[in-house]
Amino acid sequence: MLKVYEYAKCSTCVKALKFLDGKKVRYEKLPIVDKAPTQKELKEMLAALKEKGGNLKHLFNTSGVMYKEMKMSEKLPTLSEAEALKLLSENGKLVKRPFVIGDDTYLVGFKEDEWKKVF
Repeated sequence: MLKVYEYAKCSTCVKALKFLDGKKVRYEKLPIVDKAPTQKELKEMLAALKEKGGNLKHLFNTSGVMYKEMKMSEKLPTLSEAEALKLLSENGKLVKRPFVIGDDTYLVGFKEDEWKKVF
C-alpha cells in the first residue's frame, strides 16, 4: 500500500492528494507532524533520490519554519547521513512533503509532471 505522509494545512499536499484521488490511486494518509517517516523509509527515499541525482538536502523542507529556526542550512553540511536521517525521523516538520513511499514508488514534494509519469 502506498503511504503518503502529508500535512493537512499544506496546499501542496492538498493538491497531491487531489491528484491521487483523481487517478483513483489507493493510499494510506499519514499526518507527517504526528508520525514522521521512519529512518528505514528515509534511507530508502534517499537511495531513490540519489539514483536521480538528488541528495540528502532534498529530503528537507528547506522553506519550512522549523528548518529556518533550527538554522539547518548551516548545520546540514556538518551532519552525517545517519544523524540527518535520525533528525528527520524525529521531526516530521523538517521533512519535505508530501513524502510518498510504496512498492517501487518514491516521491518527495509534488511536481505534477513527475507524478504523471508514475501514476
